[in-house]
Amino acid sequence: MPPKLRILVVGCGHMGVSHARAYHNMADDFTIVGLVSRGPVSREKLNVEFGSRYAEFSDYADALARTKPDAVCISTYAETHADYAIAAMEAGAHVFLEKPVADNLADCERVIAAARRLHKKLLVGYILHVHPSWQKFTELARTLGKPLVMRMNLNQQSSGPNWETHKNLLRTTSPIVDCGVHYVDVMCRMTGSRPVSVNSIGARLSDEIAADQINYGHLQVTFADGSVGWYEAGWGPMMSETAFFVKDVIGPRGCVSIVAATAAAAGKSADIDSHSKTESIRLHHALRGPDGQFSKRDEIIDVNDEPNHDELCRREQDVFLRAIREDTDLTEHWQSAIDSLRIVLAADLSFREGRTVKL
Repeated sequence: MPPKLRILVVGCGHMGVSHARAYHNMADDFTIVGLVSRGPVSREKLNVEFGSRYAEFSDYADALARTKPDAVCISTYAETHADYAIAAMEAGAHVFLEKPVADNLADCERVIAAARRLHKKLLVGYILHVHPSWQKFTELARTLGKPLVMRMNLNQQSSGPNWETHKNLLRTTSPIVDCGVHYVDVMCRMTGSRPVSVNSIGARLSDEIAADQINYGHLQVTFADGSVGWYEAGWGPMMSETAFFVKDVIGPRGCVSIVAATAAAAGKSADIDSHSKTESIRLHHALRGPDGQFSKRDEIIDVNDEPNHDELCRREQDVFLRAIREDTDLTEHWQSAIDSLRIVLAADLSFREGRTVKL
């Protein structure tokens, strides 16, 4: 059996908790050598869940120097991602890095250049890549012909600690950047075409955030093959629970939609499990018979393998583990991370400058 990988977990918020649970439960392959967070509350609470068995650190550089890990999991705010990831790789560690790679394109490219230069595995947390239903959704979208019309959103009605987290995120990133990378990445994989231009709108809906921050945004992206897509995201106590989860693709041959009726009916937009939930997929065929009526009924594809958020994070760590042990080529994965970040940053620029951004 290969030796266990010594993993340092940096960031103990929502994503860090789920990744730490994955490492803790994959005890044959990983040993957690430390939990790192700036404040003590989140890491202490997490460590109690694990029987208080892991070392705790408040300073990342200190933790990295003292634990000398084989790998580092980084789930901190985006503005720290680049420096943290590069420091880990320069210390000899592979890196699992939550999306986005960085809060600007230059730092994103700097991180990926470091991974190439240092021959380290860098896996970015594109959680939908490991979701069976989203894999099926993408596969079916590719059967609809071209061009595609892709409609997606993820609005979150947040309050209490969730709103505090969102306000912290807004200091360096907008909603269409933070979660948008997931969905424009899906759009790129559905079309297989080059994005050529981006437009966006945005709004500041709260006096609790800075004057230059927006907590609602909507982007539109056009592809070289004529496909178009939009993505909408908003955070805060004012957001509507109506139609907060739209995942819909239309093509000449019909349309395919993710149906998340239970999550939508329950008003769970702030529940992290609802963000990837599918429940079922509806496939509509545009083909009609001689009488002009539809010749085929819509298909409802039930989702049997519906992993929750923690299980999806565990599957991401399976991919990370294989990448390290089997020396997987991650070049295509890195390009996907660059392309999706380029689109959402262009959307942010489009809103701020009031113009179409050409890519």
